[in-house]
Amino acid sequence: MANLRKLCEEYFGSKDFYDILNIDKTASQQEIKKAYYKLSLSVHPDRVEESEKAYATEKFKILGKIHSILQDKEKRKVYDDTGDFDEESDDFCNWLNYWKSMFKTITVDDIKNYEKSYIGSETEIRDIKKAYVSNKGNMDRILEMVPFSNCESEPRIIEIVQKLVDDGEVEAYKTFFNESKVKKLRRHKKYKKESEECADIDFEELSNQISKRQEERTKQFADMISSIEDKYSKNSKRKAITNGKEDNKSPNKKVRRSTRTSKK
Repeated sequence: MANLRKLCEEYFGSKDFYDILNIDKTASQQEIKKAYYKLSLSVHPDRVEESEKAYATEKFKILGKIHSILQDKEKRKVYDDTGDFDEESDDFCNWLNYWKSMFKTITVDDIKNYEKSYIGSETEIRDIKKAYVSNKGNMDRILEMVPFSNCESEPRIIEIVQKLVDDGEVEAYKTFFNESKVKKLRRHKKYKKESEECADIDFEELSNQISKRQEERTKQFADMISSIEDKYSKNSKRKAITNGKEDNKSPNKKVRRSTRTSKK
């Protein structure tokens, strides 16, 4: 994984692992796991629209890496004491499998229920504030960073940010409150097009198809490993037989050489 700190800043607006998970530095392992689960639900690659999949996948991978560090006592201590962590380890980890190893398979209802509890919560307000500040009021980026947000969320987000400005918690960015009409129209057209494309999707059926495809991939991988094992197993046997023949021949050659020497 590329520089994790840089990715955290880009996708979550913070370099602090605890800040991203919205937990205290003294959080227990159970609290860390719970926070990771809740946040990862909103960006799970199997549960977002196709147009958002690439962005969501990156966020999902970052969260997995963060959790893998904080759930390990030694790695967490190093991070807490120095702020450092191993950038190289787990580069090739399958974060979907990592997630599944800890949690039950999620359903569309799980996502919908979490969305209901998230919208309007203190957690959402915190996420909006962080996205607003880190992106200097860029609405496109805010909608990308805040879970479950889209063009229909804009009025509510503007209202929340306005209150934050009135309370002196953030400054008022012109790019946010005086956004270009052309830019806003472009965003809304894109959203409308994507919404129309997704209108006829049966998400339960999609979920079943995804699960089936994952099972097929697992079977294909297992078959491939089995094939490789068979191949190398046969090669090893051939090599053993060949070596055996060479060993049997070598003593005879030595005998012939010694015989010629004795005649001389």
